[in-house]
Amino acid sequence: MRLLLLSDTHLPKRAKALPPQLLDEVPDADVVVHAGDWVDTATLDLLEGRARRLIGVYGNNDGPELRARLPEVAYAELAGVRLGVVHETGPAQGRERRCAERFPELDVLVFGHSHIPWDSTAGDRLRLLNPGSPTDRRRQPYCTYMTAEITAGRLTAVELHRLPRRR
Repeated sequence: MRLLLLSDTHLPKRAKALPPQLLDEVPDADVVVHAGDWVDTATLDLLEGRARRLIGVYGNNDGPELRARLPEVAYAELAGVRLGVVHETGPAQGRERRCAERFPELDVLVFGHSHIPWDSTAGDRLRLLNPGSPTDRRRQPYCTYMTAEITAGRLTAVELHRLPRRR
């Protein structure tokens, strides 16, 4: 099972559209995961229309329309992997401990908010993933997103993808 992970698209404020390289990944993904801060409903509509399955949450910059359509936290079991999605997890310091305590039943937690890619493990079980942002790199050298595979009930092949700089 192939996953496409993204967050913090902030459209149309940070970019006019999702990058073509990211959109090209959507048909190849069994599940697209968006960890909030969509900002516009058009991006949600676009991904709902193109993705085989979409799991998304709202973020702190998402207004009433998005909050009416999306949960604050989403849960799914994907081929034996217990996945959770939330926008914000708080400061980097202590993140693993906080998330392990808040989400003891999960194998993987996808989050956003910081626009900073993150890949760590809390204890020996909970994998924490932040795909960064495909449209707003902030203090990062590149805009980013992630892909991953689920094989034999385990998350594998997690890859951070750097997007070309916009002109």
